[in-house]
Amino acid sequence: MGGGGINHWPEDERPREKLLKRGTAALSDAELLALILRTGDGAGKASAIDLGRELLTNFGGSLRALAQAELNELQQVKGLGLAKAASLQAAFTLASRFQARPLVTLDRFTAPSQVFEYFHHELRDRQKELFLVLLLDGKNRITRKVTISEGSLNQSIVHPREVFAPAVRESAAAVIFVHNHPSGDPAPSREDRDITRRLKEAGELLGIRVLDHVIIGDGRYFSFTESGML
Repeated sequence: MGGGGINHWPEDERPREKLLKRGTAALSDAELLALILRTGDGAGKASAIDLGRELLTNFGGSLRALAQAELNELQQVKGLGLAKAASLQAAFTLASRFQARPLVTLDRFTAPSQVFEYFHHELRDRQKELFLVLLLDGKNRITRKVTISEGSLNQSIVHPREVFAPAVRESAAAVIFVHNHPSGDPAPSREDRDITRRLKEAGELLGIRVLDHVIIGDGRYFSFTESGML
């Protein structure tokens, strides 16, 4: 494969020319990667499209797995140096930021599905659990997002004192808890249920309403309120 590189291919088969004539939708994943990589590291070695195919093969044909790869993992692919690995990470990060809808102060949530839409792209590919608290005013409008912890949830990390401190300080009327499951399955664990119960009880003592706890999975979510568990 790839003898002579892309410049020796017929023009209609080159990714850039193909894009210009037929648009990005006409390009395969490997061809799109080739446009980012441009050429393999080392003269006369792999062409960019060979490198794109090799990358996909090494990561099980999954762009999601490729996007989650660390720099050192990418560099293990022959022909991919630090500069090209960094370019790939930058491209995937830009795509992720484009997909993620920014949280706007005073946006109003009326359903758990809205919480999911806001945070799905931000949280679904995280390798660790991230626990967030959304502070709301009396009309359920967002005033602030606060990160409480990163890592496996337990009752010492997600403690009512840490969770409600910003809510008390900023006179929030209500809160929504959001966290992700790196496994992709949003079903609540026993720890999730216990933490939610303790936080709800703490909120009642403080006079701060706990509106929901939404767990983000891969394309799915779990809402404690929708499930009648809050």
